[in-house]
Amino acid sequence: MSEIPNEPEQAQTKVGTEQEYNAGQIDKLEGLEAVRKRPGMYIGDPDERGLHHCVFEVLDNSIDEHLAGYCSRIKVAIHVDGSISVSDNGRGIPVDMHPKFGIPAVELVLTNLHAGGKFGQGAYKYSGGLHGVGAKCVNALSDWFRADITRGGKVHRIAFERGKTTEPLHIVGDADEKRTGTAITFFPDATIFVDTIVFQFDRLATRLRELAFLNPGLTIDLEDERPESSKKSTFFYKDGIVEFVGQLCENKNVVHDSPVVIHGKREIDIDYDGKQSKEDVFADVVFQYNDSYQDQILCFANSIPNADGGTHLTGFRTALTRAINAYAKSNKILKDKDPALSGDDVREGLVCVISVKMPSPRFSSQTKGKLVNSEIEGVVSSIVYEGLNTYFEENPALARKIIEKSVNAARAREAARKARETVRKSALSGGGLPGKLADCSERDPAKSELYIVEGDSAGGSAKQGRDRRTQAILPLRGKLINVEKARLHRALQNKEIQSMITAIGAGIGDGDQDGSFNIEKVRYHKIVIMTDADVDGSHIRTLLLTFFCRHMPDLVKRGYLYIAQPPLYLVTRKKRSEYVQDNDELNKILIDLGAGEVTLRTFDKSREFSPDELKSILENLSSLSRFTKAIEGNGGNFEDYLNARREDGHLPEYMVRIREGNVESVRYYSDEASLSAFAAENRDLGLFDEQLTDEELSQITGPSRRAVLHELHESTAIAKLFSRLEELGLNTRTFFSLDTPIFELTEGDGEKKTATPIFVVSDILTKVLEISAKGVQIKRFKGLGEMNAKQLFETTMNPETRQFLRVRLDEDNMVEADKMFDVLMGDVVEPRKRFIEDNALNVRNLDV
Repeated sequence: MSEIPNEPEQAQTKVGTEQEYNAGQIDKLEGLEAVRKRPGMYIGDPDERGLHHCVFEVLDNSIDEHLAGYCSRIKVAIHVDGSISVSDNGRGIPVDMHPKFGIPAVELVLTNLHAGGKFGQGAYKYSGGLHGVGAKCVNALSDWFRADITRGGKVHRIAFERGKTTEPLHIVGDADEKRTGTAITFFPDATIFVDTIVFQFDRLATRLRELAFLNPGLTIDLEDERPESSKKSTFFYKDGIVEFVGQLCENKNVVHDSPVVIHGKREIDIDYDGKQSKEDVFADVVFQYNDSYQDQILCFANSIPNADGGTHLTGFRTALTRAINAYAKSNKILKDKDPALSGDDVREGLVCVISVKMPSPRFSSQTKGKLVNSEIEGVVSSIVYEGLNTYFEENPALARKIIEKSVNAARAREAARKARETVRKSALSGGGLPGKLADCSERDPAKSELYIVEGDSAGGSAKQGRDRRTQAILPLRGKLINVEKARLHRALQNKEIQSMITAIGAGIGDGDQDGSFNIEKVRYHKIVIMTDADVDGSHIRTLLLTFFCRHMPDLVKRGYLYIAQPPLYLVTRKKRSEYVQDNDELNKILIDLGAGEVTLRTFDKSREFSPDELKSILENLSSLSRFTKAIEGNGGNFEDYLNARREDGHLPEYMVRIREGNVESVRYYSDEASLSAFAAENRDLGLFDEQLTDEELSQITGPSRRAVLHELHESTAIAKLFSRLEELGLNTRTFFSLDTPIFELTEGDGEKKTATPIFVVSDILTKVLEISAKGVQIKRFKGLGEMNAKQLFETTMNPETRQFLRVRLDEDNMVEADKMFDVLMGDVVEPRKRFIEDNALNVRNLDV
């Protein structure tokens, strides 16, 4: 064997070779540490989508309880402190000691990866959670996580922080023997979810609505307890996905009044640890055609959404295309010489929901975006093909309508192909890029940005102020064609759309024909919509969003599309000017101004706070005010709440409002044990849905009593804020001292110096905001043209200071996005009128 010759000494010096690579460099992550180190493997990117995916992972366990026949109601609640809870009336996670591992079963399933009841032990037959990963990942990625399990007449609790047990499993109270269920509450870890830890009601509502459609008979409640966004919704659908398709089509002009419903069952072989078993697979397919030019197909396996489709989608597409072509040929609607209709042709204007229920589904990843069971393709294909053949034979008029629509789609697709080819050839033969594009010198798409700017005026300012190396400017004159109401070949005749397609350089539309969209050819990885903050600007932005989402969806899914956020206000006080995006930022500026212009000291002059300390105090008090308002909004009193603290400083976790006749009283309880003791002594209040015996009913005298129980999830957040205020030198034990002043605020110098006594700690914030608001001038910007080139660059285009909104199109918001495009841009007028009427009073910054 010949020796490998030595490399030259210079070539051996490589980056990263300073250390030896041996066994010492090999490490093993224990327990949930792996999840915290690599969250993307388990929930996808830890962005807003990943944050909400945590909720869905917990929710999947409750859905599995329903599929197993034990859960009829689920409640999801966003709490005032930003935490969220998912509770159900299922069997409750087992709390007994595990015979093999020697710890409570609930602790095992919440702390050990790949531990659960869905590995063929018989607890679940049709389940979405299969890997034993979901809930414990959420535990690992939470600042704190709590599970309350009701079963066996007891309420059990276990608590964690970042995946580590902080409260071992213990009993916190008694419960009715018949009451069972699991309640999971968690607060996401901001060090993991750095983009946001704020849950969005609408995003959750979309998924919960889907689950209610997919599980007829299941009731799902969603409540937002935050005062600034308080709302409730209940989802229950008796007819399941038939209602789902009906709702998806409610803002469209449908081709046929009633959806096509196909249901079937097939038996397949399943391998359980080497043993073959026959199991049933159920497929439900419901679809309806409309006169739009897009298709919308939603796929689910065991109620889990599969955004990327999978084998059930492939089976449906194959069967639909084959069945329509076979019927058209056999009934002479298509002549023998006519080309067969393509899959794109037969799916134009189709809205469809595919739901399969099966044992042992396999997905492409933990986020379950794609079903990969190969046997399911044939199952769905045969069920759909047979069902369609029967349906078409029984409804020949409808079959003819669908085929005629598909033929028209084929003709339009050919016209669009020719139009795309024309645009592509004109770009190549006419010098390439559009004349009004001011291109950048950078040729690396990852470093290049394209600003699509409304109007020549703003376009001129943007061209003068931009960074010519990396920022390109494309001004638009007038409004685009509304692509929601026009086929692609008509849209391609619009000059502004031609300019955008040519500038971006990736083509348009789906398919493999010349001129179709190719993500690899995109010339800019940041495409920024920059329009005025007025009605016309909003309309143009909506037209552009419709165009990109309908005809360049891959560009949006890759995260290449952004919306610029020019400032709404210019705030000036004395010689200081600040550009402000919204009211929250304005409040922060006022705090900053006030902290620099007043002095806070204790009333006895023993302590004076620095400007930085005062600023921190004000920021914490601003956060605290949200929680005090929440308690007061539920009928409580913050001073009484603080007075109900235990001697160790533990804040009450529960509030009970009792009405007896015309008299109302409020009680606070620090924990579940004290609340349970009170509930046991006052069973007539029904705090835990107690059923009174005839003897107990006979003993009730006087006016009837009613009670409302509030779980104060904000107590944890308040405790943390109090801890920070204590660190800054405030004694939160004397938060209220109405008889004598606690602090003193001084403003001004010399003869103009004034001192204001402070009796209540929260008044520090109120008084500082009053002082800092004096003499503030606020200018409202409407158009980009109101700024000169330097202002426009510094506020809206400078990478160091600008704010962009990234437009995302993923499985969590595609249904809502499609619905909104239908409402705002579609042919049907009534939904748009209703939307305007419903939202008229919610308008902010009205352009008049």
